[in-house]
Amino acid sequence: ATRGAGRGIATELGAAGATVYCTGRSTRAGRSEMDRPETIEETAELVTAAGGEGIAVQVDHLDPAQVGALVRRIDGERGRLDVLVNDVWGGDRLFEFGKRLWEQSLEDGLRLLRLAIDTHAITSHHALPLLTREPGGLVIEMTDGTAEYNAKYRKDVGFFYDLAKSAVIRMALAQSEEIAPLGATALALTPGWLRSEMMLDNYGVTEENWRDATKTSPHFAISESPRYVGRAVAALAADPDRARWNGASLSSGGLARVYGFTDVDGSSPDAWRYVVEVQDAGRPADVTGYR
Repeated sequence: ATRGAGRGIATELGAAGATVYCTGRSTRAGRSEMDRPETIEETAELVTAAGGEGIAVQVDHLDPAQVGALVRRIDGERGRLDVLVNDVWGGDRLFEFGKRLWEQSLEDGLRLLRLAIDTHAITSHHALPLLTREPGGLVIEMTDGTAEYNAKYRKDVGFFYDLAKSAVIRMALAQSEEIAPLGATALALTPGWLRSEMMLDNYGVTEENWRDATKTSPHFAISESPRYVGRAVAALAADPDRARWNGASLSSGGLARVYGFTDVDGSSPDAWRYVVEVQDAGRPADVTGYR
């Protein structure tokens, strides 16, 4: 929950009144290999300010011992776990756009897979016994792209990134089969073009003036804030019929049409439909009818 979608999700769960354990490696005492200024303490404060209870816990999700300790703490303090958001990533600086498998760093690629796949497996391994103790638990595997979109090889992002994001969707499907008999639900969820802190920095803009980035990247007009996918998670968590989504691959824009939530600016961007019908189709940037 340090930054990006994780922070947006934690904040919106807080706005719904949830107690949120905000985990990650970056704290005020030290940064992770990402070397970014955002911290889990900041996220926890945002959760509390939104109306929930934010609890920051430093956890390296590649370390089974640390994850096990986290789950034991949640069990001891709460006795239950209602929602697991598996949002661990940290691979932004480990892949190169437009390069083939053998042209990329093998060391970086394998590290990316560990961060994106092993962390999710380790976390679910430890957390699912608590989440399934009572019926109604929800597992959300965060990824990039829907199953439909990722069915075609995404050569722009390359082998390692493509494998990681597709694997997470498969992990959601596998968990859905295993936990459904226990009354729990698992699904995969993707944001659209996310205005994460790093994305905004890359374009030299802020959340307040993000539209300035469309001058150099016109399709950025379809982008969304991290709070948008956060509202998707909050809607799923509050849906008594959420089991209908078990095993599904969902998007923030698609769920907005179902649940009626909007982004912070009041719009409802449907990024993946836009990407297919406008961006990938080579049409000029025009978000009319898409947000």
